[in-house]
Amino acid sequence: MADTQIGVISCSGEECLGGTISRLATRKVMENLRVGKVVSLCLPLYIAGGKEERDFAKVYPVIAVDGCNKCCAKRATLKYSGEVKGTLDLSELMGEDIALSKIVSARDLKEEHYQMVNQIAEEICRKVDQVIIR
Repeated sequence: MADTQIGVISCSGEECLGGTISRLATRKVMENLRVGKVVSLCLPLYIAGGKEERDFAKVYPVIAVDGCNKCCAKRATLKYSGEVKGTLDLSELMGEDIALSKIVSARDLKEEHYQMVNQIAEEICRKVDQVIIR
């Protein structure tokens, strides 16, 4: 399974810091940490009926990265494509405050937020590596 691509579907929430952190962490994994192993799936397109997104998730393993405990990415994957190989809920990992923070734009992030991005990117990598090893 070393050549398997893994889909990461991250939170699209614009109203919470968790959404911003999850999207930035997913990009970091895809573009820097697990290049060629990870592709990003677009949650809004997925929910709206994106056939390519849904079909990919039916064939390849998917990891859901949710910015809060609503778990929209996980729920959408389960509803439209089936099994989720791994999940991350940032509110569980970083506390409920991440969902309540008023900082939602990447231009407003401070060093502490970029440390959160790095931490979540490492968590995503752990999930990716678990899927690859199986």
